[in-house]
Amino acid sequence: MMLPSIFGENLFDDWMNDSGLMNANAFFGKGHSPLYGKHASNIMKTDIRENKDSYDVIVDLPGFKKEGIQVQLDEGYLTITAAKSLDKDEKNEEGKYIRQERYSGSCTRSFYVGNAITVEDIKAKFEDGTL
Repeated sequence: MMLPSIFGENLFDDWMNDSGLMNANAFFGKGHSPLYGKHASNIMKTDIRENKDSYDVIVDLPGFKKEGIQVQLDEGYLTITAAKSLDKDEKNEEGKYIRQERYSGSCTRSFYVGNAITVEDIKAKFEDGTL
């Protein structure tokens, strides 16, 4: 039985950052990913469900459009890539950002499914931000 966690996935990373202590990545100049920020692991949350004759891979992709999602099968790996961009109106110089958390870019997840799976075996639908 799975129970919800009262802590995030990175309990000690969050504690170290929130307490003002420097983490190793920041110390060695790596810092946070400029594309996704410190919560990059929250993108593309995935559930995999085993059925009698198949598997369901359910991926949360909030804010992405169907046109920006690509599913590929290559050498036994199922790869899901999602990309998006922000509309930046360069003509509007009224005001400036003091905090910008939304991102543009791409993210990818790969899953080994074996060589017995073919492209014809894969079915996908994208609805309400879920693939």
